[in-house]
Amino acid sequence: MNSNTVLQVKPQAKTQAVIRQELEQSRRNGSLRQIQIPPCPELLARLQAAMAHAEPDLNEVARIAASDVAMSATLLRTANSPVYKDPQGLPCTTVGQAMNRIGLDETAAIMTGFLLRNTIPVNSPHLLRFWERSTKRALACAFIARQLPGLSPDLAHTYGLFCHVGMPVLLQSVRGYGSTMVEAAARIDRPYIATENANHRTDHAVVGALLIRAWNMAPELMSAIRLHHDFESLGDAAIEPEVHTLVAAGLVAEHLMRRHEGLPEDLDWAANRAAALDWLQIGPDELEVWDEQLRSVLDEA
Repeated sequence: MNSNTVLQVKPQAKTQAVIRQELEQSRRNGSLRQIQIPPCPELLARLQAAMAHAEPDLNEVARIAASDVAMSATLLRTANSPVYKDPQGLPCTTVGQAMNRIGLDETAAIMTGFLLRNTIPVNSPHLLRFWERSTKRALACAFIARQLPGLSPDLAHTYGLFCHVGMPVLLQSVRGYGSTMVEAAARIDRPYIATENANHRTDHAVVGALLIRAWNMAPELMSAIRLHHDFESLGDAAIEPEVHTLVAAGLVAEHLMRRHEGLPEDLDWAANRAAALDWLQIGPDELEVWDEQLRSVLDEA
């Protein structure tokens, strides 16, 4: 965060308390009543509890990983990939070996992604490569967090993974949302979420925040996902600085992903890059360095 940034308090600031109140009211009486939020997977709740301690419970994490054959296989495949390959060529054959090679934080991140993908499957032409791009976004956000003081790479990774989770939830819950996605992506006269709200009186940022709240995840995560298209709030003094940093880092991550994929700049980046870079206190030269360093990470993903 730029310590010299002048923060301005704006009316109706979307603080954590305000966001929670809005979600509760919309869930009871408004547009969110029809949204079907899947329950948090039991294994994910156990993983969050194990990782919440100052000294995480390694044995519990290992038990959770070993309780699902496919999740264990995912960890082993990652541990034996070129990124983590043993210099002597020795393969990992157990979950414990995989955890030791990958590291606890990366193990938890892989398990979280696995459990999320299996809880909210995406089988729609409107969301091709959704979880692949979510994984890349999570890696990019974690990479950016490691370049910044004070932002947890674990929190940033989770933010990147869950950032657009409201889309598949809406697709499963709301009639006509697939057509809305096509329209929103095609329009250049208004933001994506403006089309969502015009058609359904809610948007994927709100629904994503609702899922985070329902799953009892970090309140900073709930706020950042709720505000990840509300760039007018960036820098508001009433909102937690960590929330602003997540939103700004997420915008940069999305931009770097699009560059890696050979895609043009999107409207959010074109309109808000200056504010995001100013908040993160980085310049164009540093951004170019990040782009070069991140490419190998995204290639492996």
